[in-house]
Amino acid sequence: MTKHATTVIGQTKPGGSPGEVFRAFLKLGLTSFGGPVAHLGYFHDELVTRRKWIDEAGYADLVALCQFLPGPASSQVGFALGLLRGGPLGALAAWVAFTLPSALILVLFALGAAAFDGPVGAGLIHGLKVVAVAVVAQAVWGMARSLAPDGARAGIALAAVLLVVFVGGSQGQIATILAGAAAGLVLCREAQAPVQGHLAFAVSKRAGILSLVLFVALLVLLPFVASGAPGLALFDGFYRAGALVFGGGHVVLPLLQAEVAGVGGVSNDAFLAGYGAAQAVPGPLFTFAAYLGAIMGTPPGGIAGAAVALVAIFLPGFLLLIGALPFWNVFRVRPAAQSAMRGANAAVVGILGAALYDPVWTSAILSPRDFALALAGFLLLTVWKAPPWIVVVLVGVGGIVLGPL
Repeated sequence: MTKHATTVIGQTKPGGSPGEVFRAFLKLGLTSFGGPVAHLGYFHDELVTRRKWIDEAGYADLVALCQFLPGPASSQVGFALGLLRGGPLGALAAWVAFTLPSALILVLFALGAAAFDGPVGAGLIHGLKVVAVAVVAQAVWGMARSLAPDGARAGIALAAVLLVVFVGGSQGQIATILAGAAAGLVLCREAQAPVQGHLAFAVSKRAGILSLVLFVALLVLLPFVASGAPGLALFDGFYRAGALVFGGGHVVLPLLQAEVAGVGGVSNDAFLAGYGAAQAVPGPLFTFAAYLGAIMGTPPGGIAGAAVALVAIFLPGFLLLIGALPFWNVFRVRPAAQSAMRGANAAVVGILGAALYDPVWTSAILSPRDFALALAGFLLLTVWKAPPWIVVVLVGVGGIVLGPL
C-alpha cells in the first residue's frame, strides 16, 4: 500500500498528516451522535464541505462502496478518508480518534456496573434494556422499508426469520446470510440504474489480494486455533461478528449476542443494558464490543478484554475495504453481485427481526408499563425524530420512576 490515495472523479486537497487526521476525527468522535447515517452527514459537513479532503462525487462513491461491504459503514468511510488524507498512518489515526471516545465511556460503564445494584440503579438498567427495544424496533422498521421493499425481498426476510429461529446460534445466522445471497441471485435480478463515477485509491492489487487472503484466513482458521485459548476465542467471536454485519451497525446485535452466549459470562440483562447505553454515546455503535469485552467472565476481561474485542470487531471490515478498493470499479457493475447483495441484505432484516423478539423483547418487556415505555421511545425516534441520546435519557429516567410501582 502506498502512502497517499487520489480520486479520478474530482479534485482532492493535497495530502496532509496523520496528526491532522487525528485531530479532525477526534472532533467527530466526540460530537457524532445518531448512528451511521448521521455519521456520514457529519463527515460530509466536516471533511467534504469544510476541509475539502475529497469532492462530492468521490465521497458519494466511497459511501456506496462501504455500504456494499460487510462491516461498520461509517467507520469504513472514516478509515478510507484517513487513508486518502494521511496514508496508512492516517487511516489508523482516523479509526482511533473516531472510536476512542465512545469506547472509553462504555468501558467505564462496564467497570462501574457494580454501582448500579440498588433500586435506582436497577431501574436505570431496566430502562436501558427498554431503550434497546425501541432502538432495535426502529432499525427493523427502517431497514425493512429500504432493504425489503418488495415481495421477493420481504419473502427472503421472512424465510430468514424462520431459518434463524429453527437453527439458532452464529452458525444459523451465517447460513441465513448465505442463503439470502443465493436467493437474491434468483429473485432479485431487477434492472438497476447505471453506476456512475470511478473511485481510485493508491492501493495496489497485490495489497488488496493479501488483505482479502488475511480476511479469509482469520475467518476460517481462528476457530481451530482458538480452542483452549480464551484470548483467541474472544478475538475469534468478535472477528466473526464483525465479518458478517450487512446492512447497518444494529445488525451486530444478534451476531454478538450469539457469540457472547457461546463464550459465556454475559447475561442477557447485562448485554441489553450495555446496548442501551451505547445509544447515548457519540461515535460508532461497534464500540459496544468494548463494553462486552470488559465484562466477559472469561479471560482476559477488563481493559485488555475491551481492547481485544474492539480490534477484533473492526478488523474484518477494514481488511475487506482494503481488499475491495483496487477492484471496486469493476465488481460493482456486475448484476450478479448486486443481486446477491440485495438478497443478503433482505436476510439481514429477518435476522434483526428475530433478535427484536429474543433476546431484546423477552428480556426487557416484563409488564404493560414496560411496553408503554418502549412504545414511547419508538415514537420519539420514528415520529418526532428525537436524537437517540435524548431517548436514552428519557426512557432511562422512566425506568427509574416506574421501577418501584
